Amino acid sequence: MNQSRPLGNAPFVFSVLDNAITGVGQTAQETFEEIIALAQLAEKRGLERFWMSEHHAMPGAVTSSPQLMVARLTGETQRIRLGAGGVMLPNHSPLVIAEQFGMLESLAPGRIDLGLGRAPGTDGQTAAALRRRHNANDDFPQQVLELLGFIEDDFPQGHPYRDVHAVPGPWLAEQNRVPRPETNPEVWILGSSPYSAQLAGQLGRPYAFARQFGSADVVTAMRLYRENFRPSALLDQPYSLVSVGAIADNDPAEARRQSTSTAMAMMRMFQRKPFAMLPPDEVAAYPANDHERAILEEWTDRTLHGTAADPAQGLELLHRQTGVDEVMLVVGGHSRQAQTRTVELIADHYALPVL
Repeated sequence: MNQSRPLGNAPFVFSVLDNAITGVGQTAQETFEEIIALAQLAEKRGLERFWMSEHHAMPGAVTSSPQLMVARLTGETQRIRLGAGGVMLPNHSPLVIAEQFGMLESLAPGRIDLGLGRAPGTDGQTAAALRRRHNANDDFPQQVLELLGFIEDDFPQGHPYRDVHAVPGPWLAEQNRVPRPETNPEVWILGSSPYSAQLAGQLGRPYAFARQFGSADVVTAMRLYRENFRPSALLDQPYSLVSVGAIADNDPAEARRQSTSTAMAMMRMFQRKPFAMLPPDEVAAYPANDHERAILEEWTDRTLHGTAADPAQGLELLHRQTGVDEVMLVVGGHSRQAQTRTVELIADHYALPVL
C-alpha cells in the first residue's frame, strides 16, 4: 500500500466521501452528474481518494451500488483513488464483489479501494429483503476472508473454493499466459466500534472509522486497532482514516442551515420515516417538540460547520485525538452546491495546490 503525504498546510492526508445526497427537489440523474464534478474537483485539488457509500431505500442517498458509480468515475478521472466506503458485505456474495472490483481494478489499475462494512445500510425490512438470512452479520469475518481469498486467488489446499476463481484476477492472467496484475483492489475494514477496529488490526488491513454516525469512541477504537495490528502483505504498520461530516460556507449561518437538513434526515430515520433531505427552510418551519428539537440540535452540531476555519479546527482536533493518517470529509447538506463549496473552501484553507 502506497502511503501519501499531506499536501499544502494540512496536517493529514485529505480525502472525501460522497453519500450521493439527493435533496428534495433534485433527481438522481442530477445528483450523479454533480458527483462526477465533485470527484473531478477533488482530483484537481490533490485529494487522496474519493469514496461512495452503499445505502438502500433512502430517497436522500441514492447510491445503492457504489461500484457502478465508481465504474463511471474511472473514465472521468485520472489520478485520484476511487472506491466504496463502503460495500456492506453481508448484503452480497463475496465472489460477486471480488469479480466486480477485479473489473474496476482492470479499468483503473492501482486506483481502486474496497471498503467493507457489516451494517445493512438501510432499515430492517429492506435489510431482510437484501440478506434473506437473519445471521448474515455473524459471518462477517468469514466473508471478509473469503473475499480476500477470491481477490488474491490464494485459498489453501482443501478449501471448498480452492478451484473457484474471480475473473478478472490472478487466475485469468495465468490461464491467458499474461503477466499477473501488479495491484489488487486495496481492501479496507470500515466501522465505528471496537469490533471492526480489532478485526482490521488482526487482518493487517487499513481501518476507516465512521465518525459521522454518532458519538462512538474513536480514540478507543484506534487504540485497539493499533494494539491488535498484525503486519500483512499489504501493510507492515497500521494505517487509519477517520471520516466526519463537514459543511463550510463563507456565511457561517448558511453552513449551519445546510447542516439542519442532514439532522432532519437522521431524525426522520430514527422515527422510521424515509431518510429524506428536506430544504433548510422546511426544516426551520417544522413544529418540533422539545425531544425532537434536542435531536435536531444535537445532529446539526455533529456536522462540523461554519467558515472553512471552523470545520478545519474540528478536523485538526480529531486528528490530534486519534493520530490517524488520513481525514475524510463526509460532504452533506440539502444543496449539492454546498458540498462542492465545502471541498473548495477547505482545500483553499489548507492551501492545497490546483493540479
